[in-house]
Amino acid sequence: MPKVVPCCPPVLSGSLDESDAEALASSLKALADPVRLRLLSFIAAQPDREACVCHLTQPAGLSQPTVSHHLQVLHRAGLLEREKRGAWVYYRAVPARLEAIRAALATRPPRKRARAAVGGRV
Repeated sequence: MPKVVPCCPPVLSGSLDESDAEALASSLKALADPVRLRLLSFIAAQPDREACVCHLTQPAGLSQPTVSHHLQVLHRAGLLEREKRGAWVYYRAVPARLEAIRAALATRPPRKRARAAVGGRV
């Protein structure tokens, strides 16, 4: 499993330096394509949270080379990891990387959820 590198400091709590801005922009650019968002969503929704290119062409309505290109963009951005199994390559989302991007865009730290009290009231 590849080491997940933090994306960058939170955007709204200070100024980003050039390298942090480039890292975040690269990730956002990979996510900015509707096909790539659909592929990432489809992969994450699978029972094993992974999918082979052969499983993605029909739902995407695209050719295998086009799907492979989009998966490669997501992989290079650190959003997907891949594992070769025989002739096929399986992809799965990298939750820590997605969380790092979310955290970089957060306006404040996420609040802890209140635990439900007896009777379902908080």
